[in-house]
Amino acid sequence: MKIFRDLGQLPEFKNAVLTIGSFDGVHPGHRHIIRVMQQSAKALNGETVLITFYPHPRIALAEQNGQITSLKLLCDLDEKATLLEKSGLDNLVVVPFTKEFSEQSPDDYIERFLVKYFKPAVIVIGYDHRFGKGRTGDIVYLKKFQSKYSFQLLEISKHEVDGIAVSSTKIRNALQCGDVAHAEKMLGYYYTLSGTVIHGLHLGRKLGFPTANIAVADTEKLIPEDGIYAVVVNIGLKKYKGMLYIGSRPSVDTGFGKTIEVNIFDFSEDIYGQKIKVEFIDFIRADIKFDNLPELSAQLEKDSISAKNILKNIETVAL
Repeated sequence: MKIFRDLGQLPEFKNAVLTIGSFDGVHPGHRHIIRVMQQSAKALNGETVLITFYPHPRIALAEQNGQITSLKLLCDLDEKATLLEKSGLDNLVVVPFTKEFSEQSPDDYIERFLVKYFKPAVIVIGYDHRFGKGRTGDIVYLKKFQSKYSFQLLEISKHEVDGIAVSSTKIRNALQCGDVAHAEKMLGYYYTLSGTVIHGLHLGRKLGFPTANIAVADTEKLIPEDGIYAVVVNIGLKKYKGMLYIGSRPSVDTGFGKTIEVNIFDFSEDIYGQKIKVEFIDFIRADIKFDNLPELSAQLEKDSISAKNILKNIETVAL
């Protein structure tokens, strides 16, 4: 897959089969759209092109208007690119979402952006796609330009998985409730967090459960609900089982705010400064306050047993 970040450096795409959207999470609905694109591109001897925006339009518009948005994202740009490449996409174009871009009329968006830079043979869009200033453009608006610019228009209806319409919003809601197992069913893969291992207060070691504290660099990345999770930890080319804690450590009241720390089973290497990735397998329990550290340590022992039972059938072969 080729990635482009400068509209001025785009090649002349061959019979471009185009789609546009944030594609946050690259869930089954998104992958369905890509399969439709691939079928169309094969018939035309063309190539698939996906346009996405950075920063996310809702986040960018909120900042432009001096507002704060609660929106958090399922994947950062690198994670999105990796998922899209796995789906077989040919080209990813990352367009800066600026104030000027957001204020284009639907006509300008079509003629001075889509047609000018991409000359699409086919445009494939989701059922709810909107564009242009005030999101006033839609599929009906696009149809007005079909004959003028000789592109075909394909609309994608809701894609159903197990009878539930999949959407990034529903996946976010599940994660914000700690239901990572349901999120996995909707995503088609385990939700992940990536970050650098940093020094913490070493409280886990004192409790008999040494942890690696994870600093997630992307402030827009969605962090699941506070609590304890069974996880798989990716370090380099190896995978390990473990349990992960998200919360503010109410039992010790450190005043350090929310932390993300993982106890990696049967692991004793020094990984400070390394980047690791955690896959969320299942939720174990909510974050609660204990009266003393021995009680906390006893509960962590129970959590460890629960995590190991959940993970016993999970493969941790080398990547």
